[in-house]
Amino acid sequence: MTVHAQQAKRHIKRSFSDQLINVLTYIVYALFAFVCLYPFYYLIINSISANDLSERGKVLFWPQNIHFTNYKNLAGIPGLPDAALMSVLRTVVGTALTVIIAAFLGYMFTRQSLWKRKLWYRFVAVTMYFNAGVIPWYLAMKTLGMTNNFWGYIFPTIIQPFYIILCKTYCESVPQALQDAAEIDGAGTLRVFFSIMLPVIKPILATIAIFAAVNQWNAFQDTLLLMRDKKLYTLQFVLYQYINQASSLKAIISSGSTTTNMAAVLATAATATSIRMTVTVVVVIPVMLIYPFFQRFFTKGIMIGAVKG
Repeated sequence: MTVHAQQAKRHIKRSFSDQLINVLTYIVYALFAFVCLYPFYYLIINSISANDLSERGKVLFWPQNIHFTNYKNLAGIPGLPDAALMSVLRTVVGTALTVIIAAFLGYMFTRQSLWKRKLWYRFVAVTMYFNAGVIPWYLAMKTLGMTNNFWGYIFPTIIQPFYIILCKTYCESVPQALQDAAEIDGAGTLRVFFSIMLPVIKPILATIAIFAAVNQWNAFQDTLLLMRDKKLYTLQFVLYQYINQASSLKAIISSGSTTTNMAAVLATAATATSIRMTVTVVVVIPVMLIYPFFQRFFTKGIMIGAVKG
C-alpha cells in the first residue's frame, strides 16, 4: 500500500453510527471509571472536611472547611508507630515466603521425577475446598505455640493452594528445552529453579505478590484471636479498636450522658464517621501506591498462568 493510499484511508469519514458508538463507548467507560474512583475520592474529601458536615452526609463532591485534624489525632494514637512497623514487617516477610514457596512447589509439581507427584498435588489442591473453622484453627495454633508469636502471622498463610496452582500452570508454559539444557550442563533441581525458572516466571510471581501483600496488610482477625502482647498488634487491629472507641463515643454523646458543651466539643473534634473515613484512607493508600508498580505484570501473569498452550 502506497503512502498516499494510507493517508487517504486515514481521512475516510466515519459514518454517523460509528461515531455514535464511539461516543457511547467513551460515556460508558467514563461512568465505569467514575464508579470505581468515586468511593476513594469520597473517603478522602470526608476525612479532610468539617467533621459535623461529614457526619450529616453533607460532603458529597467537594471538601468543605478543609482541615487535617483527623490525621493529627490518628497520629497521636498510642502504639500506632509500632503497629505500623509490625504490619509492614508481617507484609514483607509473609509475602516473600508465600511467593517463594508457591513458586517452588508449583515448579516441583511440574517435574516428572517427583515421587508421587500427582498424589501430592491433589493433596494440596483438596485443601481449597475444606475449612475446619475458627475454633479448631485456634486450638491448633495454640498447640503449636503460635499465640503471642510473630510467626503466627506467617506460618498459616505461606502455603496457599491457589497460588501454587497458578505457578504450576505458568511453569508448564515454559519450554522444557530451557530446563533440559541446564540439566545437561550439570545444574541440579535448585540451580534450575533459582537460575532458570524464577527469572522466567516473574509475571506470575508479581501477581501472587500483590494478592499476598494485600491479604497480609488487611488482616486483623488473627491479631484478635492470637495476640495479647500489644507489641505484636498490627496497624489494622489498632485502627479497628480506634473505630470501635469512636462508635462508643458517639453513643455516649447521643445518649446525653455528657454535658452539652462537652458533647459539642467532642462532636466537632472527632466523630465516628470522620474517624472511619480517616482510618480507611490510611489503610488503603499504601496498597494504592504499591499496586501501579506491579500492575504491568498483573494481567500478563493471570492470563499466561491461567491458559495453557
